Amino acid sequence: MFKLSLYTSPSPKSKYVEDPESQLEETIFHLRHSLAPYAAWVQDCTGKAMPKVEKACEYVKESYEIIKAPPPGFYPRLGVIGFAGIVGLFLARGSKIKRLVYPISFMGIGIAVYYPQQTVAVAKVTGLRLYDWSLQAYISLESLWKDSSKKKKSAKASSKSNAESDKELKVQEERAVK
Repeated sequence: MFKLSLYTSPSPKSKYVEDPESQLEETIFHLRHSLAPYAAWVQDCTGKAMPKVEKACEYVKESYEIIKAPPPGFYPRLGVIGFAGIVGLFLARGSKIKRLVYPISFMGIGIAVYYPQQTVAVAKVTGLRLYDWSLQAYISLESLWKDSSKKKKSAKASSKSNAESDKELKVQEERAVK
């Protein structure tokens, strides 16, 4: 029987050797590394989209609760508003813009008649947003206008300087010929 000494350690005869990577492991490694940016992009997009999706789900649940137990007079009001949209479609013969504007306008009028407080609140928010958008558009157009006028001035100045330098070259060439 083999006895181990209490005071000495056995000599290390074993050695750890890693298995070489197989071709499958190498392929998976390269695939994972090549797909890493796309996975990060998807995670970023889902991180941005999830709050919106959750808000939409809550909105759908609230809408379902309203339809499940509607307040009195909800369906007649809904019918009138829908009928106003259909009348708008009927009257909007011709251009595509009319087909878009008339039904929305008629339905908006119907909503304003039945829900005046909510209409005022939506109009205030929409008005502020439209004002912000128009201000941003004005600033953008103003900067584009200024940039294009600066480019035209610099182009004129450079063409004048080019013309002057061409005249000087011609004069120098004439002197050299004489």
